[in-house]
Amino acid sequence: MTSTSKANLTEDDEEEEEIEHFDDFTLASSWERFISEIEATCRQWSADGPKNLLEKGAVHLDYSNKMYRIKSELKDATKIYSMEYYFGIDNNGNISDWNCTLHDLQLCFGVKEFLVISPQSASGVVLDAPESSKLLSSVAIALSNCSCLWPAFVPVHDPSRKAFIGIQNMGTIFTRRFEADRIGSQVPVKFMHLEGLYELFVSKFAYWTSDHLTHLFKVYLMMKLTYRTLPNDDENDGIQDADAENAESEKMPDGGNHNRKHWDDDCPWSEWYSAEDPVKGFDLVTTWSEKVIESSLEMAEMENASPHEAEKWILTPNLSPNLDSSKGDRIGFASQLQLLVSALDMSFEAQFMEDFVSDENLGSDNLKSSMVIPPPTVLDRVLKDLLLEGRQFPDFAKGKHKRSQAIKGAPLESLFAQFCLHSLWFGNCSIRAIAVLWVEFVREIRWYWEESQPLPKMPAHGSIDLATCLINQKLQMLAICIEKKRELNEEFQDCLGSNDDVFAHMEVEDIEVGEESTSFLTQSQDFDGKRDSPLILEGFNESRTSISKFSTNSQDVYSADKSTSDSKRRGSAGPVGSMKLLNSCQSLHAPFTQNAPLMTEDMHEERLRAVEAFGDSFNFSAQLERETLSSDMSAFKAANSDAAFEDFIRWHSPGDWENDGSEANDEWPPRGKLSQRMSGPGNSWRKIWNDAPSLPAYEQKPLLDPNREGEKILHYLETVRPHQLLEQMVCTAFRASADTLHQTNFGSLKQMTTKMDQLYHTMASTLRPLQANLLSGNSEKIGDLKRLCVALEHVEKLLTLAASLRHKFIQAPRVYEAIFSDYYDFYLPNMGKGSADVDIQKEFDLKLQLKMNERQVVSNMFTPPTANQSWRKVLSMGNLLNGHEPILRQIVFSKRDSGSDCHYAVSTRGGLHMDDQQEIETYRMYVCGTSNDLRVALCVTSYD
Repeated sequence: MTSTSKANLTEDDEEEEEIEHFDDFTLASSWERFISEIEATCRQWSADGPKNLLEKGAVHLDYSNKMYRIKSELKDATKIYSMEYYFGIDNNGNISDWNCTLHDLQLCFGVKEFLVISPQSASGVVLDAPESSKLLSSVAIALSNCSCLWPAFVPVHDPSRKAFIGIQNMGTIFTRRFEADRIGSQVPVKFMHLEGLYELFVSKFAYWTSDHLTHLFKVYLMMKLTYRTLPNDDENDGIQDADAENAESEKMPDGGNHNRKHWDDDCPWSEWYSAEDPVKGFDLVTTWSEKVIESSLEMAEMENASPHEAEKWILTPNLSPNLDSSKGDRIGFASQLQLLVSALDMSFEAQFMEDFVSDENLGSDNLKSSMVIPPPTVLDRVLKDLLLEGRQFPDFAKGKHKRSQAIKGAPLESLFAQFCLHSLWFGNCSIRAIAVLWVEFVREIRWYWEESQPLPKMPAHGSIDLATCLINQKLQMLAICIEKKRELNEEFQDCLGSNDDVFAHMEVEDIEVGEESTSFLTQSQDFDGKRDSPLILEGFNESRTSISKFSTNSQDVYSADKSTSDSKRRGSAGPVGSMKLLNSCQSLHAPFTQNAPLMTEDMHEERLRAVEAFGDSFNFSAQLERETLSSDMSAFKAANSDAAFEDFIRWHSPGDWENDGSEANDEWPPRGKLSQRMSGPGNSWRKIWNDAPSLPAYEQKPLLDPNREGEKILHYLETVRPHQLLEQMVCTAFRASADTLHQTNFGSLKQMTTKMDQLYHTMASTLRPLQANLLSGNSEKIGDLKRLCVALEHVEKLLTLAASLRHKFIQAPRVYEAIFSDYYDFYLPNMGKGSADVDIQKEFDLKLQLKMNERQVVSNMFTPPTANQSWRKVLSMGNLLNGHEPILRQIVFSKRDSGSDCHYAVSTRGGLHMDDQQEIETYRMYVCGTSNDLRVALCVTSYD
């Protein structure tokens, strides 16, 4: 018994050992294990589905909005491979829709989702043919085991050839095989033409070489041609005008090319800089939908077809990389204003502008090298442009935005605004360059003052515009002082000239005193009358309460006064209604008065500070206005010889005369009394009245002393603090730059109108501390100003693009509006960022389908090549557009067979059934390239 049981236990142990050491011969080799690993990965991807794969780390492809990729590493013996699965969320894309964004393999073979397996090596391709076949077989077996219908591709040969081999199990009795290769040079002439490409495709299924010449094959064709305009910055662009330019330069002494036209010559900023055209060119895609070709003759005819016969025209703009570049090397107003803000930051280091001119005050050598000033010739040219050219009075309303007035700068066309704009481009806009230009500028201004020459680009009449910066107010007042000074000089010279003429006449005629003396006196009186009349009309104001404008000369007024009174009235502008004088029953006449003295902002502030210091008393205010009051009182006395102080108050300040309304009844004498403040003891107005002589306005001393005020203004300009000058320059430069850009004609782009409004609002709030002189050294406001420069840079870029697009599509407004709107939405996320923070990973890619009436506008952009351009390459392809051959030609040939074909017969094997009427794409060939480059991808469906 015991021995029998031991024997049974031994047999059981042996059976267990046999079971434990069972070998799975399907995984015996490394190749089989490799296939199993591929199969497991494909099963997992297939089970997860697209949505779960996105959660597991699938990568989005940049060139497509709906394509993703997931990757896995595989190991076969000592080699490591990478298997990538490309899939899409929406697989409704079709190759016939050339506008859709497809992967290269999708375009070549017409597939949707697919696998790519490649070695992890430097080349990323399989160079060994047996290895590529083994690799493709492994993938095919694994996909068949897991019932996946994905096509699989293996990159082979040299990477530059972009060659692939592939296979797909279609789940029935059919298998598709793929092959693609490329000829990078020396393309046979036959394959440069559509007829040769058609014969190449037919040769893949024709039994004999002569079949494609005698037999008509039903071939389906789709074609896409891409044309590209010549780039604006092409190196050979200048060749077409070389002969004309050379001939022109021979005529010019300096040999310069002054007649070369730039794209932005008619843009407002072209006076200051030439901007790079943001639109480098356009790609035009013309597509032909699927059509049937039955002979090579039809292909030859199609090669001669015009692109205007294509079903669709799709336009893609090629924008400059600098438009959204992060380098920040774009030249424009924004870049120069950055330099001006840096100069403002340094302006607190000295007391006077002359301190920055000397090398000794610049400090380090690096600072000296960065502050090199232009040569004297450049300085002379700038000053000439500022002061000598365009001396006509400018239109200050030109280019003015409705919110421009909120920025306390100078008008765009004014002298100081032009100085600020010139400073942006003078040298490198360093503090030293600005100081040199300012010192010379003030010297020139002094010359205009001393020579009594009209100050260019500044109005010599009118009131001071206190809404502008202080320097502009000073220059405007200086222009008025120069004009007053000229008038006084001319009067003095006229007087001397008249006397010299009289004495010369007396010597020549040798007349005696008598009737001739009386005649001379009469002439002298006439001269005085003629001299006073224009002063009354131009230099003095009519009374505030005058009922009509003065339209007669002084003699008319005198005779009118003489008829109403024995006393002489001088400088009268006429009676004031029915008002009578208190002391005599005579009409109260309003006098001509002098203009109120002009004052700049700092003069007003000085008077206000004086009032605050002494209290806001009526008497002190009268002392401040003493000269003006005295002038008005003297003129009033001259026009009303019997007037009393009360009469002046009734005319000048009616609120200080309290009456009972008796004047309405024309009663005399008027009943009333002075107000309490006018009748108080020691009233300053009465004291001024008592001291004021009886003089008409034209005999009084002018209230504005042009010589004194002019010298005070020049002293201010010569001694202005650097930071005060730079603060006003920054405000004016920002305003002038924005006003210049605002003149850009960008059509009806509402986005740009909104951005310009926002820019002015931002500028007004950011520059407010500078306008109030609240800036100090190392202030945080400098950072705000630099951020303002960034905001201006964004607007400047968009304006440049809008101007360029409108210039090119002025006859097709829908096109430039659509392109700009799309780019605006693309660029909008970067609007609040600096140049260094701009995301340049994503490229702007717009494909705009054109309407029939817009095709001619685009066609005109393809100007016929000139003789100097045609040498660059020999035309080898057809379908020319205004002499331009396509830069890329893409063709899809396909052949379809029905299920009734003997080779593709109906089969019920495996329970599968195919309708007799169903067509199968048995052959497909994708051709892409030009005359110098040809890529062919072939797909063949076979019966297994």
